[in-house]
Amino acid sequence: MRDPLTVLTEAFTSFLFGKVETTRLPVRTSTGQAQAVYLPTAAPGLGDSGVIIGREVYSGKGYIYDPFQLYGQQLPAPHWLVLGESGNGKSALEKTYVLRQLRFRDRQVVVLDAQGEDGAGEWNLIAQQLGITPIRLDPMAALDQGIRLNPLDPAITTTGQLALLRTIIEVAMGHGLDERSGFALKVAHAYVNETIVQRQPVLTDIVEQLRHPEPESAESMNVAIDDVRAWGLDVALVLDRLVDGDLRGMFDGPTTVGIDLDAPLIVFDLSHIDRNSIAMPILMAIVGVWLEHTWIRPDRKKRIFLVEEAWHIINSPFVAQLFQRLLKFGRRLGLSFVAVVHHLSDVVDGAAAREAAAILKMASTRTIYAQKADEARATGRVLGLPRWAVEIIPSLTPGIAVWDVNGNVQVVKHLITETERPLVFTDRAMTESSADFNDDALRAAELEAEERAAAFMEQHIGDSSESTVA
Repeated sequence: MRDPLTVLTEAFTSFLFGKVETTRLPVRTSTGQAQAVYLPTAAPGLGDSGVIIGREVYSGKGYIYDPFQLYGQQLPAPHWLVLGESGNGKSALEKTYVLRQLRFRDRQVVVLDAQGEDGAGEWNLIAQQLGITPIRLDPMAALDQGIRLNPLDPAITTTGQLALLRTIIEVAMGHGLDERSGFALKVAHAYVNETIVQRQPVLTDIVEQLRHPEPESAESMNVAIDDVRAWGLDVALVLDRLVDGDLRGMFDGPTTVGIDLDAPLIVFDLSHIDRNSIAMPILMAIVGVWLEHTWIRPDRKKRIFLVEEAWHIINSPFVAQLFQRLLKFGRRLGLSFVAVVHHLSDVVDGAAAREAAAILKMASTRTIYAQKADEARATGRVLGLPRWAVEIIPSLTPGIAVWDVNGNVQVVKHLITETERPLVFTDRAMTESSADFNDDALRAAELEAEERAAAFMEQHIGDSSESTVA
């Protein structure tokens, strides 16, 4: 029997506040309906200032990224590494990212385009629609008054010229210069710069001076003139390749007049160069130093330097050291370096493992598209990705990637608009049949691409400000 005081208390409480306890009937439902009881959560985004990349897969939120807006707050460095197997959307991401960045008036982009399509670089169509002529480095075209970049261009400082010459030689030889060869190169370079003042010095002048050094060069170090000549012989033979070998015509004359370094987009078309030859890292070195001394300026512009097939840089110790310095220097002047690599194992297990690790460390943003399971695990170890991200990388479908922005890891679906699609479509050779590939069909496709691109540019380019979302 219940205590009378307890009964009286409960009755009084019910009178004042209503019935305290309720009886809940059991509910039968499905897991699909019950999931609404526990609302999903998602990691915070990167803010709302920058360019739209796409949609965060788990939450459906828009994903916005801009290294210049995030730098100093969420990013310690504005550099970006893009990884993944071919055919998963790396190229489309790069191109739409550049097009959307160009909506901002204070953006400027340089692309080293090492991929070929229809006899030209794959960035050729985008350059055309922007009214820009790519700088096509081609040994055959160079012999017929093609594009030239002079390593001894007066726009490059004397110190920069000598550093570039050393890098070219070391890349070609596969080892560093010894003290004697370095001395022979230094005195030849100094003599050429002092005596040739009526025109731009060129590589032929350096080669000639190495073969026939001045007596003063030997006397200054109290050595025989024949010794100085012998020390510089190997150096002369390497440089002769740029003058009279398979790379002749591209670097053995004054820099071509008319290269517009103020254009919003500058494309170096390297698609006619054998990507597996020693020529590619030599080209990377020359273009890198030339840009460092002629393009990067303290003018408040935000610059993006995008390099296709970047393993040519990271896998060569001498070129990697050069670009490592460029990254450190460029960060103070608003430079975002974007390196595109198929496999991380191409570089971390290569000859420049130490230099590669330093460059990877400076890349605070990493985007990883689908990879095989073994490669994904290796990538996860090197980049320090969480386990869940490593496990889903092999199952990612084209257009979806894992984004790691200084520890903020999300899965993002890249979205391409209809106006952008014809500009970023680069797999015609795999998707078109021979019956479709005729003059009329090709012309119709080109006209459609031009119309859509023109509409895109008219709508977007120029209608921008530094703070709006692209």
